[in-house]
Amino acid sequence: MSRAGKNSVTTIPEVPELLDIAVTALGGARRDGQLRMASAVAHSIDTGEHLAVQAGTGTGKSLAYLVPSIRHAVTTGHTVVVSTATIALQRQLIDRDLPRLATALKAPLGREPSFAILKGRSNYLCLNKIHTASTEEPEGELFDPFEISRTGREVTRLHEWSSDTETGDRDDLVPGVSDRAWRQVSVSARECLGAANCSYAEDCFAEQSRRKAGQSDLVVTNHAMLAIDAMSPATILPEHDVVVVDEAHELVDRITSVSTDELSAASIALIARRCGKLIDEETTDALLGAGEQFGEFLDEVRTGEWTTMPSGGDAVFAVLRDRLWQAHTAIGPVRGTGQDADSAAARSAALTSLENTHDAVVRLLGAFDEQDMAKRRDVVWVSAEPINRAGDTRRVLCMAPLSVGGLLRSSLFAGATVILTSATLTIGGNFDALAVNWGLPAHGGGTAGAAVDVTATGKTAPSDSSSMRWNGLDAGSPFDYPRSAILYVAKHLPRPGRDALSEPVRAEIAELVDAAGGRTLGLFSSMRAAKEATEFMRGHSDRTILCQGDDSTSTLVKKFADDPETCLFGTLSLWQGVDVPGPSLSLVLIDRIPFPRPDDPLMTARQRAVSARGGNGFLAVAANHAALLLAQGAGRLLRATSDRGVVAVLDSRLATAGYGGYLVASLPPFWRTTDPAVTRAALRRLSDPA
Repeated sequence: MSRAGKNSVTTIPEVPELLDIAVTALGGARRDGQLRMASAVAHSIDTGEHLAVQAGTGTGKSLAYLVPSIRHAVTTGHTVVVSTATIALQRQLIDRDLPRLATALKAPLGREPSFAILKGRSNYLCLNKIHTASTEEPEGELFDPFEISRTGREVTRLHEWSSDTETGDRDDLVPGVSDRAWRQVSVSARECLGAANCSYAEDCFAEQSRRKAGQSDLVVTNHAMLAIDAMSPATILPEHDVVVVDEAHELVDRITSVSTDELSAASIALIARRCGKLIDEETTDALLGAGEQFGEFLDEVRTGEWTTMPSGGDAVFAVLRDRLWQAHTAIGPVRGTGQDADSAAARSAALTSLENTHDAVVRLLGAFDEQDMAKRRDVVWVSAEPINRAGDTRRVLCMAPLSVGGLLRSSLFAGATVILTSATLTIGGNFDALAVNWGLPAHGGGTAGAAVDVTATGKTAPSDSSSMRWNGLDAGSPFDYPRSAILYVAKHLPRPGRDALSEPVRAEIAELVDAAGGRTLGLFSSMRAAKEATEFMRGHSDRTILCQGDDSTSTLVKKFADDPETCLFGTLSLWQGVDVPGPSLSLVLIDRIPFPRPDDPLMTARQRAVSARGGNGFLAVAANHAALLLAQGAGRLLRATSDRGVVAVLDSRLATAGYGGYLVASLPPFWRTTDPAVTRAALRRLSDPA
């Protein structure tokens, strides 16, 4: 696939005209907020200034950034990268929005714009792994025979599918397979032999995807790939000069996740087994011994954050580091004279595991070198993770960056013009909170921007006088919030405690659900609270109460949408992405302000770092986290301009605490009340308009 040359700018309509053409062709209607956003995106691309755009539900933000991005790509010949957080939005762009848009803009652009999707290598079948029959050992020690048998059947199906598929993309396999089965036929980027060493490089699905991306006007990827590209010395994404980050409120968390390392005794044992057939028994035993010593050490220390290296830890990790590298040296290069593909694949997998784990141990050994905790790059903690339904756990050592602002500033913002957009980006009334966490300078003028910079990179945060300038735009929303929805705060309820839902809260839930006639999405701060509320309501109501975990989330949401009198209760994943317009949803119920858990090591460390710099750690981290989630949760209510309803927050602190106004400022301008009678009356009118 060859990419056509750039077109003359003078022959191509400007963005407003192109947007009108696109909206008309796609059967839409002109929206002022969409035009404002599209014009701002075009201006940023022209000037090179970064842009943060809040575009509420119904604004049509996808078209608002796609149209100027495509125009730029066609007129300059430069690729534009669009990054999303969720597979759902990726699929919407690739399967629906972009094909229709490319057809609509073909005539005014002078040619049909091209686009491609680019995912991590592990999302594609590896032909070398399939044809050499190199398999991974299952992780763990005790296995369900049925599960192993199922995995075998799935792997057989994957081998058959490899002869039929044109993409090798896991998302194109219907029905899907388990992660365990997929690992048998895929490799990570670091496990890959590389085109120079692989017999199947020419037909490689991942390489084909990368070649297509390099020849496309617009490439759709995800936040994880942005992180990998930022951290890798190799070039992952095609050369580009503009990046659009959709679902930008997720960017920091996704980059943090990719930058987090985990170590456990089980993972060391798996590496040793993987190396067993490649190196001498003595070296393998030495690595196993170092892993067992590490496991015993973890079992002796308490869970939670490490602010210093526990006594004896330096010696344990030094031995583990040395044994890992000793095994690495013993394996030798991936491909040597006379080495077959089977052997090369096994060596590649083993070397990758050894290198990744060795680098993680080295990272750990240097984590406490800086005495000032506010300037450290990493946060280290031990967690106890469940391994079965009986409640057994295993200790895992985790390391996450204190901040990703420095990484984003140096690798993302310094190399391209970046457009960041989401339905919720302003916290406390402005963009500063998220901007500084992204590594951009605060504009000031609000508490949110006063003390959020947790760079932990040793670099000075940029100022507005630097070349890294950005603008913020709230494109608005087509919703008439004060006339469409009520924000009800149950001021009369007692402050929530750490225990189960109180009796007054349970009674409040029952009264609100009854007034709404069902039609309730219950968003709870914990799975325990969601289950308690579900059990209580099932005993006090004849209506169907669905609870997250009863079935797949997509199935539960469909059941909820199909029956207006049904309620759906759940936790974090329901706060974002649930899209149920119409009469099935007229009440979004939030049990408490979604502050992070007080024992969350990473959040605690980030709060401490902000406070050490003279800022308000609580506002900059905990309150901002809560504000973003509250806005996402409240955003579930109005999905179409005809929707009406109530967002009910059963946490009196939103009305009584000093930070309450700051959190409310992050929500849409709903009509507000603390009167339960007024709220119930409104819900009854909605459930029975007659």
